Amino acid sequence: MPPRYFKNDAPLARRDPRRQLEASLTRLVNDNPPNEIRPGGGLFKGPVSVAYVFLVLQQMYPNLVIEGHALGTWSAAYLKQAQDNIASYPGPSIGKCGITDDILSLLAIGAASSKDAEMAANLCDYSAEAIEPETENEMLYGRAGYLYLLRLVKASFVDDPKTLQLITDTQDDVIDVILDSPRPWKWRGKTYIGAVHGAMGIITQVVLTNPQKYAEKMETELAVLLTYQYDSGNFPSSVPPERDRLVQVCHGAPGVVTSLLSIRSHFPNLHEKIDKAIAKGRECILERGLLTKEPCLCHGISGNALALEDAEFEHFLTYTTGHEMKSMEKDGMLEKSSAPESLFFGEAGRAWTWAVADKELEKRILGYNDL
Repeated sequence: MPPRYFKNDAPLARRDPRRQLEASLTRLVNDNPPNEIRPGGGLFKGPVSVAYVFLVLQQMYPNLVIEGHALGTWSAAYLKQAQDNIASYPGPSIGKCGITDDILSLLAIGAASSKDAEMAANLCDYSAEAIEPETENEMLYGRAGYLYLLRLVKASFVDDPKTLQLITDTQDDVIDVILDSPRPWKWRGKTYIGAVHGAMGIITQVVLTNPQKYAEKMETELAVLLTYQYDSGNFPSSVPPERDRLVQVCHGAPGVVTSLLSIRSHFPNLHEKIDKAIAKGRECILERGLLTKEPCLCHGISGNALALEDAEFEHFLTYTTGHEMKSMEKDGMLEKSSAPESLFFGEAGRAWTWAVADKELEKRILGYNDL
């Protein structure tokens, strides 16, 4: 196995983000064409996750053509791969109703892109699974992920008061169950801290869903979470704390920092503590964040980069180019992804970060805190 990370000792550098975005999308469609991607994984991985990236990017780059096709055409092709396999998807169930669920993700994308009120209502109907006591609160399989999908749809119905109210009521029902859940929040019997399975992700999804109503109720939870930061600037994966080793979005400082950046404005009483946590977290990421796992959002350089300021952000992205990845692989320094096409594990996520750099967007993780 390669080491977990390599030294960040090269001078700051940058690459042309537009050129790298096009190169990334070209690799994506050539190396992982729609009909060759294993179905399943919702927004997290698989064809739906790739379709979602193309759908979002086409709004930013309406005239961009990749391998002879517009981005919207690619989005439709990856969605078709998912829909052709819809009979194999088990569908939402108790404990499986987060962003990894294909039926929920397809409903959300369909409702949002076509402004279909019936599809939005169908998505809301699945709140029955989300509010069951056995369902947990985290992002991938639980209530926090369902909240993201509801936000994705809600933005398309600002001119439809009836549907808007239905979505709002559903969000409130789910958040009430989260707030009534025993503390500490657990997933599979463990008290996780981070963005994907832990308290940071739950707090972030609740606050972004309705900050005016719920931020104050989350203040104590967030204040406690900030106390878990190691002297190194990293955060433990779970408590009681284990060894300080994972510096990545799903477990560690990068996920906490990028979350804090997106919710900071809603916690005026915690600004000083949040700013200190972000500064210390960034020091840790700069020291230990150039990971040897294939660059991705969940546990790779791309996600870590989004927690940094502009120059360091662009510098980290220089290690996510096709050339750099080939060099790392040749040197035996690259741990290959299990879902190389995907939003959270692979090329689709890398493309997103290049678009963030190119358009100078707020540094957010698509599928997590971009909405």
